[in-house]
Amino acid sequence: MKQLVAFPQLGNYFNPIRKLITNTTHLKVIEMPKITKKTIALGSKNSPDTVCVPFKYNLGNFIEALDKGATVLFQAGGGCRYRYYAEVQETILKDLGYNFTMYQIIEKDHARFSELYKTMLKLNPYLTKRKLIKEIISTLLYIYYLDKIDIFIRKRVGFEKEKDSFKNIKDNFIKKANEENSIIKLTRLYQKIKKELKKIEIDKPKDTLKVGIIGELYTAMEPFATYELEKLLASFNIEIKRFTNLSYLLWQKKLMTWFMKFKVRKYCKYTLGADGLDNVYRVYWLKKHKYDGIIHTKPTGCTPEIGAMPIIMNIAKDNNMPIIFLSFDEQTGVEGLNTRIEAFYDLLKLKKEEENGSKSRN
Repeated sequence: MKQLVAFPQLGNYFNPIRKLITNTTHLKVIEMPKITKKTIALGSKNSPDTVCVPFKYNLGNFIEALDKGATVLFQAGGGCRYRYYAEVQETILKDLGYNFTMYQIIEKDHARFSELYKTMLKLNPYLTKRKLIKEIISTLLYIYYLDKIDIFIRKRVGFEKEKDSFKNIKDNFIKKANEENSIIKLTRLYQKIKKELKKIEIDKPKDTLKVGIIGELYTAMEPFATYELEKLLASFNIEIKRFTNLSYLLWQKKLMTWFMKFKVRKYCKYTLGADGLDNVYRVYWLKKHKYDGIIHTKPTGCTPEIGAMPIIMNIAKDNNMPIIFLSFDEQTGVEGLNTRIEAFYDLLKLKKEEENGSKSRN
């Protein structure tokens, strides 16, 4: 019987990861449905009550995949309690009666090529190191280009003259990148898409509101986990800055840790775990770059972010930066989120008008 592969959803990153697995193992990756309330309901029903919300989303993903016939599951691991997800989820799923094999890609918080190669060899005994290296490079480039496109779009999407202009071009890039196996052609495709994005007409005031999103990585990168928070902000004509993406987590974070720790040494002497230190530094960065407000997102009970929040509040207070903290779990409702964001928008708008009025009088 042909094996079917599945892994947890994480926004558009499904596409480069599926491409990597398909090209190295020659196995079919299940086309997963988008995350819905059903996904989190399935995960919550079969998870310990106090476990992280991303764990519940991931478990719900796996249950949906196994019900569609998946026989091989991949989990990443590494960082905070995420390093334990694979073992606990495997136990739960097998207790539920599912028959499958699970592979954890990252162990001991570090991704090692030798370990990845050994894992892939179990699924494809004919895989060469050269082939795996080529596919990893192609995947990292795909991820990097996706992140660059998203960064460009966040600054402009709230001001597009024609609805979904940016989305349509990004979707076209993903469709073509999924079919492209040449690194050179993938780069050419990105350059072409970048030019198309620059041609999109926008109506962006010079004095627009700018908001930075900081917080836990899953609620930053999986749109459903925050009920499409970025789309909601764009509907208020807000320029968005979001720091956490896979490019940052895979290679930029390690390069920046010492620098971030040095910059916020007045407030924070330790790394805090996961993205705690990163988010402390980001408040400093957002103030320096004249952003109007900050939104901090996290799953309910996320220990590293709970530890970082008092420090973040101190920096925000010292720099007169409005900040709102949003915690998400299976009970969170989209109506409550909309109400809080609308109130935060009104606060930022009033503050900016007062500041502009003060400047004009002076």
